[in-house]
Amino acid sequence: MANESRPCPCDIGDKFDYGGRGQEVQVGHIKAYVCKPSASTDKAVIVIHDIFGWQLPNTRYIADMLTTNGYIAICPDFFVGQEAWKPSNDWASFNDWVKTRDAGKTDKEVDVVLKYLKDQCGAKKIGVIGFCWGGAAVQHLMLKNPHLKTGVSLYGVISRFEDKHSLLHPTFFIFGEKDDIIPLEQVTLLEQKLKQNCKVDYEVKIYPGQTHGFVHRKREDINP
Repeated sequence: MANESRPCPCDIGDKFDYGGRGQEVQVGHIKAYVCKPSASTDKAVIVIHDIFGWQLPNTRYIADMLTTNGYIAICPDFFVGQEAWKPSNDWASFNDWVKTRDAGKTDKEVDVVLKYLKDQCGAKKIGVIGFCWGGAAVQHLMLKNPHLKTGVSLYGVISRFEDKHSLLHPTFFIFGEKDDIIPLEQVTLLEQKLKQNCKVDYEVKIYPGQTHGFVHRKREDINP
């Protein structure tokens, strides 16, 4: 296989055999997966997928977990119809692939989703959570978007925004101790820069022994 010499470090483990509790809807110019709790709520979470895209069952499982905790959850297609990364792709081609999918250019899609959540779902308090590619998108949005309340960035590539640390909203950064993509030195530097420049609450947490993408592993491997 093409990846034997340079395997993708974003390995998702096994795909969940999971169909999802929500439904796919059209939101402006993009498609999205939406799941709503049984009780009405004005709280919503935008879930920003990783490189494997909005249809990955593992990500929809996470969106549904948010819903069971009382939130409206929506996972839009932030690749806007472009193909998601496949585990069978050649990792050597990844840099060219990701250049056409900029995590720092999600503003148009987020604005459309915010309008949908407010107008169609009655949401007033809206946060965002993202994984890998989506984690970097969260950091971008926490620096720029005034309409979101808070964000959670899971193993987002720090170097994408290494000179920008003036967050607008409380943000929770999650990393794995043994992440080959994000060395601990980068995490330490992020903490230093946030301490110097950030005027809102933030937290940086490193999960011991975990590798990149650890939240997307098989269900029995997820430690609550």
